[in-house]
Amino acid sequence: AQVAEVTRQAMEGELDFEASLRARVALLEGLPVEAVDRVRAAVRLAPGARTLVRTLKRLGYAVGIVSGGFTSVTADLVADLGLDHALANELEVVDGRLTGRVLGRVVDRARKAEALREFAAAEGLTLAQTVAIGDGANDLDMLAVAGLGIAFNAKPVVREAADAALSVPYLDAVLFLLGVPREEVEAADAADTRS
Repeated sequence: AQVAEVTRQAMEGELDFEASLRARVALLEGLPVEAVDRVRAAVRLAPGARTLVRTLKRLGYAVGIVSGGFTSVTADLVADLGLDHALANELEVVDGRLTGRVLGRVVDRARKAEALREFAAAEGLTLAQTVAIGDGANDLDMLAVAGLGIAFNAKPVVREAADAALSVPYLDAVLFLLGVPREEVEAADAADTRS
């Protein structure tokens, strides 16, 4: 319950993200790394995420993830979806147990915006050619620098700041904001054998 409340406050922008993340991670000290494996196994893609990614990839887009979560969870998504870029926090593990610390720089609000700049540069794109999707206060800077910042089922502060906001169950609704015709979505669905 304590972790959930700290998470809620950070997502609403009521707490500094880095401080709240470090406080939450400290509560994990001593847990076996298998606890992270159980969390990873329970992670489910947002409905429509697979369709969104495969359609964008089919159309030649580079797709990435920038997460305030952990590499131990996002690595599977990167591999499963064939993402081109990824950045997340890394939990420190010693002798098979979580230390309660994060390795390296925390992926906070400012770091997410930097990551979008880095991903764009790696692809030879301007920021005007980028799209970012987010839901929490930690995403605000990234959404602001993107060519199109989309709030998806987001906190009110994010909806107000984004260029566009979607409050629907399916992430692939983003495709329609991008002007992708239904035929392209269906073609990507048909080409994916995992459907």
